[in-house]
Formats: sequence, C-alpha cells, structure tokens
Amino acid sequence: MTDNKVADVTGIGFGPSNLALATALAEPAPPGPGRPLKAVFFERKERFSWHAGMLLDGATMQISFLKDLVTLRDPRSPYSFLNYLHHADRLSDFINHKLLFPSRVEFHDYLAWVAGFFEEQVTYGSEVVDVRPVSHGDAVEHMDVVVRQRTAAGERTVVQRTRNLVVATGLEPYLPPGTLRSEHVWHTSELLHRVEQLPSAPRRIVVVGAGQSAAEAAEFLHTRFASAEVCAVFSRYGYSPSDDSPFANRIFDPAAVDDYCAAAPETRRMLLDYHRNTNYSVVDPELIDELYRRVYQEKVRGRPRLNILGASRLASVEPAGEGVDVTVESLVSREHTTMRADCVVYATGYRPADVRGLLGSMAGLCKADELGRVEADRQYRAVTEGDVHCGIYLQGATEHSHGISSSLLSNTAVRAGEIADAVRADAAAMRGCDVRT
Repeated sequence: MTDNKVADVTGIGFGPSNLALATALAEPAPPGPGRPLKAVFFERKERFSWHAGMLLDGATMQISFLKDLVTLRDPRSPYSFLNYLHHADRLSDFINHKLLFPSRVEFHDYLAWVAGFFEEQVTYGSEVVDVRPVSHGDAVEHMDVVVRQRTAAGERTVVQRTRNLVVATGLEPYLPPGTLRSEHVWHTSELLHRVEQLPSAPRRIVVVGAGQSAAEAAEFLHTRFASAEVCAVFSRYGYSPSDDSPFANRIFDPAAVDDYCAAAPETRRMLLDYHRNTNYSVVDPELIDELYRRVYQEKVRGRPRLNILGASRLASVEPAGEGVDVTVESLVSREHTTMRADCVVYATGYRPADVRGLLGSMAGLCKADELGRVEADRQYRAVTEGDVHCGIYLQGATEHSHGISSSLLSNTAVRAGEIADAVRADAAAMRGCDVRT
C-alpha cells in the first residue's frame, strides 16, 4: 500500500526530538509565498512515551524547565512547559514550589500533552524497515519510506513517499557483550515494568553501573523493598558528582554547537573528554549524599542493607533456581565473591541507534567517517554522494560532529528549529522562490 501524497517531511520516531520538530513545523512560516508543509511521523511504540521505565517517584529532570520543546527557540510558543502548567491549572503552584527542575513524571506528562496536538500526523505501532531512493533521470528526488504497521487485523506494509527524512529514533539500551536478558536480568529502561514481577520480599538485588540511572535505581529499590539487600557494583571507587556549574553547562548552549562544528577533530575529542562529567557516568551530588547517608546510618544501626561495591566488576551471572548467582571481582585484590540474587539490574547506559542500518537502501548514498558514522553538515543534514536532491536529517547520532548536546534535551528546541528552517528553505528553492529568514 502506497501513500500517493508526497510528504515534505517524514519523521522516523516520535520522541521528544521529532515532537519538537512537529512544533517547529507548526509555527508560522517566515513571510513569503508557499504552502504549509506536510509532515508525517512513524513511531514504533503503541503510544507516546519517554523513558517510561524510569519515571520514578521523586526523580527530577536534570535540565531546567526552560529547556522544553520550544522556549529557547520561541518563548511565545503555545507548546511551552509554562503553557502546559497554565492549562493544567498548576502554574501558581509550580511557581510557589520554587522549582527549576520539574519531576520526571511531570515533564513526561508535559511531553504527552504536546504530543496530543499532533495525533493526526503520527502513526504509532509502525516500524520503518527500509528507505528506498526514488530517481528521476540520474537524480534522486524523493525517498520511499517502507513501514511495517501493526493493526487489529494483523501486520501490513505501507510506503510513504517523501522529500525529506528526519531520523530521531533516540538511544538504545546498552548491555555488556554476552549479557542475556531474562526475567532476572534487566536494563534500567525496564525497571518499573519489571519490578512488579519480583517477589514481595526479595532478598538481594544487584545494580550494575555508576551513573545517574544506577544511583536512582539503587535508591528506588532500597526504598521499595525495606528488607532487601541492594548491592551497587561499579568499577569506580565511588559515585562521581556531575558538573552542573554554570561555565561547564555552556557546553549545552546552542552557540556551543557552532564552536564544535567549526573545531578541528582533535579539538572536538578534547572538548568531549573535558566535559563528559556533565552527562556521562556521573550522579547528582544530592543523590550521592542521600545514598551515603543511608549507608552510614545502616552502619550505625548494625544492619547494612545498601552495599556499595566500588572498584569491582561483575565476573559472571548464572541462572540459579528462582534467581541468579552473581560473582563479583574486586579490581583491587582480584578476589571473587559469589552471591545469590533475585535479579541483576544493568544501568549501563545507552548507545545511538544504527542509523545506516535504519536507512537501508539509502545508506549507500550517505558519506560516513572512518568509524562508519554518518557525516552531517551544520544543519544536521546527512552529507550525501551523487546527485541527491532530497534531505536526510539526523536528530541524534551526531555527537561526533555536533557535540555532546546532539542527543540531549538541552538543545532540542533550537536543533528542531534549525532543521525546520532548512526544510522550508529547500521547499522554497524547489518552488523557485526567494527564501526569507
């Protein structure tokens, strides 16, 4: 089945990045001739959700509410977090709460509220399986996006022809090589869904990882199961605090993308290395203090339940009855300790999705660097080879070319606006119009 109406923009994925793009395309275009752009989105999930497995009570965002889907691009937008609060009749309450960082649950509700405005443009339960070039003469003018959809009557395949493609599939949960998921071995992305399957009084839970998600999971499980032992295993000596200082946070500013794109490759690597502690394998200092307080108080009472196994690694995880046998190796003494656990929760982070695999037949027309990463210009448009007139834009998978904010919420509003402007400019050029900005 083919949609004969050519879309100006087709988005793969409908998380925060392409949701922000939808809001940018919905904004009034700059003055000039033209028509509204037709945009459609395909999302693999059955409904809108964002990190649903980690919507823990008490967990807060690590960015200001002003870094929502629109405000840095257009503070007057109707899709702002403040307008959401106004419609929810909580604006005064939020102000009185004196919050800069809303709860993760509330921010998810905000995102879902915005997504509700674009339900006619997005098709859920849809997985893109190929992107095929459509040539006119020697030039590739369009792409056919092949989509497998799940319906009440079963699966069907549809083809959407498009002028531009925006890939925003987000990050994929990462597990160490050789790790096998099971009912006793999970990733933190599944935490809230899986925790209900545990016994009402588990004896021991092992959490692997040293970042924010690992610390949140340890704190959540320690609170949820009042008699369980929670063992946190990681190779660092202890949790490291995130750098949330004002000067360091400038690495997330929109202007930092210009600097990063203009820098030499060795400078880009240096900047990433210097500022990894703003985002990777680090924990909010307040949460570190809370976990340390718990460890200390349990030592005072002589009933240690939260055990921090630093400078250690998981040597093996083996199925054992209604749980797993976990062997932990000390990186200092090389001593091995084996313990029975009800489950192992891996908080080992995320990795960018395989963009080239997703692009299918179009992947061969995209330039890649020596590591196989798709190259993109300043407007996040994939650099193509040959006579390709259609555009492929990347939201995420561009950290190597655009910096640490390329897959984060911090710069989403501005990034989406830049892509929307580029698509509008392309559409105007196709009509032979002058572009006004």
